[in-house]
Amino acid sequence: MDTQNTVTSSASTIAQGKQQPSKKRSLVPKGITIGLAIFALILSLAGYGFRIIAGDDVGDVLRHAAVLVPAFVVGIPFLFWLGSKVFNKLNGVHIEGWNAISLGCLTSCIAMLWLMGGYS
Repeated sequence: MDTQNTVTSSASTIAQGKQQPSKKRSLVPKGITIGLAIFALILSLAGYGFRIIAGDDVGDVLRHAAVLVPAFVVGIPFLFWLGSKVFNKLNGVHIEGWNAISLGCLTSCIAMLWLMGGYS
């Protein structure tokens, strides 16, 4: 009789575990996402110091930086995050927001490196 009660309580515990929603897990740790965002910021600002040293007008450099740095550091990751939300809503899948932001930061870093390579 004791084993039957153990089996019954184990079965009810398993059934309760299936009913509880599972915790959402991100594939990419938040530290990597934050590191990619910092790297994107450093990478986007790196060229402007060289332009100022080379003698370009500081006002022109700052106006250019005021447009492009937010576009690469905030805009691209935001668009990936927004796209994940739309895709989740339309297709009923679950793409974690941190994963989308990480992919956006990685894409912006690659795009900046590609642009820098083209101008070098």
